[in-house]
Amino acid sequence: MTQPPDKETSPPPAAPVFQTLDRCASYPYKKSDYIKRLLWNLTQATLFRYSLPRAFGWRRWLLRSFGAQIGENTYFRAGSRVFHPWLLTVGEWSTISGGVIIYNLGHVHIGSHTVISQDAYICAGTHDYTKPDLPLLRPEIRIGSGIWIAAAAFIGPGVTIGDNSVIGARAVVTKNIPPGVVAAGNPAAVIKPRKMIQTPESA
Repeated sequence: MTQPPDKETSPPPAAPVFQTLDRCASYPYKKSDYIKRLLWNLTQATLFRYSLPRAFGWRRWLLRSFGAQIGENTYFRAGSRVFHPWLLTVGEWSTISGGVIIYNLGHVHIGSHTVISQDAYICAGTHDYTKPDLPLLRPEIRIGSGIWIAAAAFIGPGVTIGDNSVIGARAVVTKNIPPGVVAAGNPAAVIKPRKMIQTPESA
């Protein structure tokens, strides 16, 4: 006579699976967007990626040719990556370092005199996890002027960072950051005001 299974060792009943990935939109963009993306990917992987280290004007021209709005004297390193140039606005005298990924499914606005250090990830795209087919969301990101985003920081969808703030290395920013502060950590939080000392050259 077989014994009933021990209730303490029996696995819990499996919960029904909520996500139904077979119902996700296979092609959430217009056909013209896929064509533009293909042309840009080829351009970025060749003419942009293997351009000379100080060919900043050339890289600005390539990005503008695909619809980016970029100020003069703004520097993109050859190792940076932009997903949709036509959804990118950058002001004057900003620097996008090597290894930076601007995953701009939604529009990304970057102000003037802003530095985005190596390997930072700007993520303007996500999915609505409250729905079973995970529809694509593309909330814009606004990064102000006079900002320093340190190495390997993550800036999440829909975030606004106020002017003159500093984001620490490897910070994970999922909420808005006010102007004039230093924020760090995971999740990022304001840790102190940014000390700003005027020098004779900057006055």
